[in-house]
Amino acid sequence: MRALVVDDDGTVAGAGSAPLTSTRSFSHHEQDPEQWWTAVADATRTAMSGVRAGSVAALAVAATSGTILLVDRAGRPCTAALMYDDARAVEQARIVDDVGAPVWWALGYTHMQPTWALPKLLWLLQTNPALADRAPRLCHQADLITARFVGHPVPTDAGNALKSGYHVGEDRWPHEVFTRLGIPPSLLPPVVRPGTVLGRVSVEAAAATGVGAGTPVVAGMTDGCAAQLGAGCLETGSWNSVLGTTLVLKGVSDDLITDPAGALYSHRGPDGTWLPGGASNCGAGAIPVWFGGADLGELTGRAADVPIGPLAYPLLARGERFPFRAAAAETFVLGTPADDAGMFAALLLGVACLERLCYDRIHLLGAPSIENLTFTGGATRNEYWTQLRADLLGRHIQIPEQSEPALGMAILAATSGGRCAKDVAAAMVRTRTVVAPNSTRGSVLRERYADFLQALTTRGWLDSATADHARARL
Repeated sequence: MRALVVDDDGTVAGAGSAPLTSTRSFSHHEQDPEQWWTAVADATRTAMSGVRAGSVAALAVAATSGTILLVDRAGRPCTAALMYDDARAVEQARIVDDVGAPVWWALGYTHMQPTWALPKLLWLLQTNPALADRAPRLCHQADLITARFVGHPVPTDAGNALKSGYHVGEDRWPHEVFTRLGIPPSLLPPVVRPGTVLGRVSVEAAAATGVGAGTPVVAGMTDGCAAQLGAGCLETGSWNSVLGTTLVLKGVSDDLITDPAGALYSHRGPDGTWLPGGASNCGAGAIPVWFGGADLGELTGRAADVPIGPLAYPLLARGERFPFRAAAAETFVLGTPADDAGMFAALLLGVACLERLCYDRIHLLGAPSIENLTFTGGATRNEYWTQLRADLLGRHIQIPEQSEPALGMAILAATSGGRCAKDVAAAMVRTRTVVAPNSTRGSVLRERYADFLQALTTRGWLDSATADHARARL
């Protein structure tokens, strides 16, 4: 749990954090939802320690997308929380896909994964039939926290509701789908747009958190969308690459972008825009697996001296979900690295190639051309890797000074007085540095990217239309 107190000019006036613990077993991943509020209170008190309580204009909460539980009518938890990556609802996902196919296709994501909220909701109902007597209600992670701030149950936001089956295009729960699934309307919370005022901080919450009683609490967003706001990615044609454990892309479009493969899907933005995005199963998470215990600074320095050559496609597990869908996809290496530095360089290059393919794919789908591109995530600390990615994309890259999802929520909270999110972000998001592409090695990088495309198509994972489009853009 992380909390930030941010001024209108982007100055961080206070920060705090508190740990959370989980229980994992195979495909199961749970948390005790009661610890969320304890962590929120601890982190927020620390963030507010040097700030006058009454000076806070508003607050918003971001939380992990797809994390849900059931609560009673008073908002008390009835179940453990099934976390964002809990994948137990495999059979329920098949049922949801069959029943709701027309809606999922209309919204552009074509199907729901077992980790999404609606399959997990169906699992909770099927495995806890006795809860029917308590009139349970669906609750997303952010909903529980905002309810504790204001002292009563609150509507959910459209972003968190998306993975629960909410029709973001028509702003409604598709009851024709939920009726066939046996999910009663009374179980579904009302839904509002992000930035809507939900209530005000109660006296009890003020005592627990240090935030002044009466402070407006506005509906937040998922953590991915919040990070996008925190990166200042709000103008049409702006894109944000988040490279952490996995690679996530988020952009801004005036129109809904649909993907026949279901690899890309869209949230609604705070200014009425669409926020298309996708998440790969490839990313920096492979580094501790492949190079656990290594001095990454020393390894990077040696990798920088290795000529561009071999590349590795480092999946964290079998299967890929973006920029293409391939259940059989698995890690491979092209070429033969000479040593550990060569293998490290190959891994960095492989992720950079996948990132370029992501942007080629979204271009094929009709997304707006890239006007502004930002990099965020832990990988930006590796300057060599950041430069490599910029060189392969051939783009100037902005690196924000601060990119916490909590900053995105400060931006959203600041819109509660009627200000436009783009204007708020322009004032609050600061650029740390701009990375210019080095054209001298562009040619060899493009050759390796072409080899990467060929390897994917030869294995049958990448469709020919996407591969041909990517080659044409070279």
